[in-house]
Amino acid sequence: MAETAGRITLWHIEVFVATAEEASISAAAQRLGASPSSVSQQLTNLEAALGTALLNRNERPMSLTPAGTLFLRRAQAILNEAARARAELARRDPRMLTRLRLGVIEDFDSEVTPRLLRDMAEEMTGCQFLLETGPSHRLFDKLETRALDMIIAAELGGEANWMEVHPVLTEPFIAAVPKGSVAADADVMAELRRIPLILYTERHHMGRMIASHLAQQNFRLSHRFELDSYHAIMAMVAAGEGWTILTPLGYLHAARFRDQADVLPLPLAPLTRRISLTARRGVMEDIPERTAQSLRVLLQEKIVAPGLARLPWLEGQLRVEKS
Repeated sequence: MAETAGRITLWHIEVFVATAEEASISAAAQRLGASPSSVSQQLTNLEAALGTALLNRNERPMSLTPAGTLFLRRAQAILNEAARARAELARRDPRMLTRLRLGVIEDFDSEVTPRLLRDMAEEMTGCQFLLETGPSHRLFDKLETRALDMIIAAELGGEANWMEVHPVLTEPFIAAVPKGSVAADADVMAELRRIPLILYTERHHMGRMIASHLAQQNFRLSHRFELDSYHAIMAMVAAGEGWTILTPLGYLHAARFRDQADVLPLPLAPLTRRISLTARRGVMEDIPERTAQSLRVLLQEKIVAPGLARLPWLEGQLRVEKS
C-alpha cells in the first residue's frame, strides 16, 4: 500500500531514532530486524514528509544535520510517550500489551528465564515476547538505546537518572577448585598459589570486577586461560587444570561439573554483585515492579533455596532482595 504524502508514522520515528543512535543504516536495520533498504526508504519518506534532511548519509559514521539534532529530541520523546501509552493500556488490561522486549543475563537461561516468560505470558495473553540474552554491559547498552524495554542484569555501578531499578538478588563471589585439591585444614591461599588461576574474561563487566578486586588485594597470579563461559571454566576446574573465581549463579549454572569441584569462600576480602531488573524510568508504568516481584519469588525457589541447600555457608550472602 502506498504511503500518503506528508504522513509521519511511529515506524518512521523508530527507524530514525535507531539510525541516529547507531550512526549506521545497516546497524539500525539489524537492531530493528528490518532490511537496510527498508530502513533507508523509511528515512527518505520521513525526510520528505518533514521537508528537510535529517542525516548526513555520505559521512562515516553517519551524522545528524542541525535539523536532525533538533528532531531527535522530539522523536525520543514520542517513542517514550508511545511506550508509556502501551504500558498504561496494559495496566488496565494486561492482554492489551502487544510487544515486550526483554534482556536477561545468561545466568538465568536454564532455570529462571523460561518460567518467568511462561508466567508473564499467562498474564499478558496478547503480548509477543522478544528475548535477548547476553552479558550485562551489552544489555544495558541496548536498554539505553531503546532496543530493549527491560533487562535483568548485574548492576554496573553509577545508576543513571533515566533508569528505574528494582534489585532482585545479591550474591558473593566464591572460589571453585578441583575436587579434593584443598584440604579442610590447609592454608587455602598457599594451596591456591600452587594451582593456575582460570579467569573470567575481562571483556565482560564481571571479569573486570574480579581483576580489579585482585589488584586491590595485591593478589597477583599468572594465568594461562581467560574464558567467557561458565561451562568451559568449570570443565577446566573439574579436569584439574586450575581454580577460578565466580558467583554461586555461575557455579549452579554449570550443573554438569558441580560434583567434580569444591567450592570455598573467597580467600580474600569479600566481593559481591547485585542483580536488578532495570527499565527506562516512567515508561513501562508498573510492569517492571510487578515483574520484579514475580522474579524474586522465582529466584528464591530456583536459585537461593537450592543454592543454600548445597552450600549452607552462603546463608545471608546469597539472598533475594526485598522490594
